[in-house]
Amino acid sequence: MTIVFITPLFFMVAGALRRPGLAPPDGFEWIPQVRTWSNYSFANDIVPLGDYALNSLLVVIVAVPVTVLVASWAGFAIATAEPRTRKRLIVISVLALMVPLSALWVARAALYEFAGVIDTPLALVAPALMATTPFYVLIFALAYGRVPRRIYEAAELDGLSPLQVWWRVAWPLAKPAAFAVAVLAFAWHWSNFTDALLYISTEERSTLPLGLRDLYSLEPTNHPILLAGAVLVTLPAVVAFLSAQRAFFTRTLDV
Repeated sequence: MTIVFITPLFFMVAGALRRPGLAPPDGFEWIPQVRTWSNYSFANDIVPLGDYALNSLLVVIVAVPVTVLVASWAGFAIATAEPRTRKRLIVISVLALMVPLSALWVARAALYEFAGVIDTPLALVAPALMATTPFYVLIFALAYGRVPRRIYEAAELDGLSPLQVWWRVAWPLAKPAAFAVAVLAFAWHWSNFTDALLYISTEERSTLPLGLRDLYSLEPTNHPILLAGAVLVTLPAVVAFLSAQRAFFTRTLDV
């Protein structure tokens, strides 16, 4: 499975080293015979990837913590609810997860227009207020559901409020789930192309996925520049995954 996911990344990095303007290779080419590193600077000259990266970074800095917090609260509410209520909430979450995102585009556009957040970073951060996706809520619900219920009840008997029970008891035991949701939310918001395309209209507020869209308009012989841009966009997500993976396994062993 690792090979399946790494192979496209390898060809993306290798293709970014190919000199622009050359005809496509005749056959299968692992590493270009003529290699150049200038494609990365060319990509930034054509599209201001640095400015787009700052916009994307602003979105994930706000959206990821909000997503983790809201998903954690919702998951804790599901895990500590009565059995019948818990089943209903899980069913509702699964049904909400099955709704295609395309069905929400028009409704969100109307809400964002009414709120005055069109063409602002808030339009890209807003899904975090709903935990981004019900899948993250279910991850936390599963993590909190594995904790014996008597632990929560004992904390309540000690006079802790539900919020205190979440913070002092449930949250420390669900750190692996928090790291997993944080990485998934980072990848989702960092690569969110559709929302940026629908709700962002000015270059000053464009994000990196829109920058790749602009590079895609280059001629096929210049696609190495597009691949160089793709490497720059993909690298932060890979670094975030590798960093959080170590913390994830460390937290799992501690628990």
